[in-house]
Amino acid sequence: MKTAIQFGAGNIGRGFIGMLLAQAGYKVVFADVNPTIIDRLHEDKKYVVQIRDTENQDIEISNIDGIYSTGTEIVDEISQAEILTTAVGLTILPRIAPAIADGIKKRYEAGSEEYLNIIACENAIRASSQLKDHIYKLLDTDQQAYCDKYVGFPDCSVDRIVPPIRNEVPTTVVVENYYEWNVEKASFKGGIPAIEGMNLADNLDAYIERKLFTLNTGHCITAYLGVLNGLATIKEAIENPEIYALVHEAMEQSGAGLVKKHGFDPGAHAAYIEKIIKRFKNPYLRDEVTRVGREPIRKLSASDRLVKPTLTAAGFGLPVDKLILGIGAALHYNNPEDPQSVELQAKIQEMGVREAFAEISGIEDVVLLDQAVAAYESLA
Repeated sequence: MKTAIQFGAGNIGRGFIGMLLAQAGYKVVFADVNPTIIDRLHEDKKYVVQIRDTENQDIEISNIDGIYSTGTEIVDEISQAEILTTAVGLTILPRIAPAIADGIKKRYEAGSEEYLNIIACENAIRASSQLKDHIYKLLDTDQQAYCDKYVGFPDCSVDRIVPPIRNEVPTTVVVENYYEWNVEKASFKGGIPAIEGMNLADNLDAYIERKLFTLNTGHCITAYLGVLNGLATIKEAIENPEIYALVHEAMEQSGAGLVKKHGFDPGAHAAYIEKIIKRFKNPYLRDEVTRVGREPIRKLSASDRLVKPTLTAAGFGLPVDKLILGIGAALHYNNPEDPQSVELQAKIQEMGVREAFAEISGIEDVVLLDQAVAAYESLA
């Protein structure tokens, strides 16, 4: 039976990617360091995905296993796998690269001519390419040449809201019904696996930015404004009329930049915005604003969900005032339990808002910096 490795047995790993792989007929081996989850998956060989939306459904996912990602067993599994996916977070990719590299070395030493495709399903731009760079640093020239021939690194964009809801059975996971998994078709090596729910994309950058500039932008602005208004969840925040209006306008401004850049149909993109906003209101998903707002420094970086859509729209001479207001809200994010929030507030105290934001975002445009400072002050 064909095998898939899913690095990361968290909510996205179990409730999205691992689920689709299992439904496509793979034996899915989850690799993680969490003993509560891994031991239970290994014992039960199954778990439940609870879809909570306008229609509720419980789906049992079987023919799975759990192993520790730090053990020797993972190398043997990688040496035999057809597909390897990740959902671990961008900062963890360098930590799992050695095990993947060792699995590739074992394939090389055995003279395997079977193809392996590695897809990093992270909330980041071209995460598979980033993982490839980490892995190649651990391979010699011959192993890299082997990798070039037999190992693909298709980039992708992923979209499914999977909040951290605790269940009596720790492996049970709650998800919304909606999902998107767009994978770059041209980057596969060998035959492309048949996985229902995996959309093969010819222009991945457009899909990546559509999701980043719409879901991610709207989600985090909702979260930061929710925090400022003392609200606990995304649903509570988006149901506040003032927050809803601001978030909606910010998503329209980011969308106008997308329409200009990628030639999207304006009407279709407007409908996409409405679909995203509706997802924020899902009554079954208790998505806390502190979860969505975490790591504000990363979210304020040049290539992420606040600054990049702002620069894109501004580059076409389009309005960005509501996007800038979202940036101002992010600069206020003060959560002692979030290391990046602590670092952000320390930078602002030490350098001032303008210099701190300029350093984090890389923005040099004086007008945009002035607008960000003004937005920050207006929200004080």
